[in-house]
Amino acid sequence: MVAEGGVDADTLGRATWTFLHTLAATHPEKPSETEKARITRFMKDFSEVYPCAPCAESFRDIMKRNPVEAHSGSAFSRWMCVAHNEVNRELGKDVFDCAKVADKWGICESCAAHEEELSDFKSAFAGFASSRKVKG
Repeated sequence: MVAEGGVDADTLGRATWTFLHTLAATHPEKPSETEKARITRFMKDFSEVYPCAPCAESFRDIMKRNPVEAHSGSAFSRWMCVAHNEVNRELGKDVFDCAKVADKWGICESCAAHEEELSDFKSAFAGFASSRKVKG
């Protein structure tokens, strides 16, 4: 039961995944070593302070089995989708077709004018759709 004004795990989870996938969508396709280290450190730190203890523990376990891939924006977005699908499996939910990640969680267009990055992001996934099938 959630106290009045509180947030339940489902609401927190949806908001979190929207944020994380949008973060992944804005990760540079050719990040500097500093950018790679920063996003990797952020994900580790995020998993340590996430306000749902069992969720955070599960996510840390996922990251131990499948370390963050931050060498490119498309790699980080794929990694995020795979991690999200691991959580979905744990919760008995359907997995998401990672080839469609750019369509569902692209760059926040109202946040800034990222037309070039959005185009690069979608292009990076064009070949991914045909090369990988989602396993349920």
